[in-house]
Amino acid sequence: MRATRREFLNAAAGLAIVAGLAHVTGLSVINPAAAQSPSVEDLMAEGPLPDKALGDANAPVTIVEYASLTCSHCGDFHATVYPVLKSKYIDTGKVRFIFREFPLDNFAAAGFMLARCAEGDQYFPIVDAFFNQQKALFNASEPFAWLTTFAKQVGFTQESLEACLGNQELLDQVQAVRQRASEKYGVESTPTFFINGKIQRGAMSIEELEKILQPLLPS
Repeated sequence: MRATRREFLNAAAGLAIVAGLAHVTGLSVINPAAAQSPSVEDLMAEGPLPDKALGDANAPVTIVEYASLTCSHCGDFHATVYPVLKSKYIDTGKVRFIFREFPLDNFAAAGFMLARCAEGDQYFPIVDAFFNQQKALFNASEPFAWLTTFAKQVGFTQESLEACLGNQELLDQVQAVRQRASEKYGVESTPTFFINGKIQRGAMSIEELEKILQPLLPS
């Protein structure tokens, strides 16, 4: 059963978010696939939404991350490891980084929708801002009011916010990205990474990540 616009907005208005939330409210129930590592060709096939990517398309290494904006481990990874990954590997043409939505709850879905609705090249800045403000969301007594404030901080008006979160087609597409990841690629939790097609579950330190990357890079 897919979440409807009314269910999504009602759930978002009343949902109490806590760190590490793994229960999905208003999102489709998904049975993970048995397959562990898809082929690179299958992993890179066109999906429900255009990929959001950084780095050289011809880089020797491609990292695909599935994350939820309300996943504390994802937030920690993006606060500590991702900046080094970006400056040392993505910006230098060694790694192509693709970020895909795997919302664990309605607030994560809403954050992804805002990032998708934003004009220009604002997807990654909004994702980064959401991760940076995770603790404020987790501690908010009125999470929906926090979401409204956050949206306006990143450039939305009340009208454009309501139009974005009321976009049933976009909500369905965000859910479809998650469903495809689970059913076709075996993604069960966040963060999950595919490094040149090989699955890596859970957040990694920069040392752990570099240990995987180094053998894949030209000497």
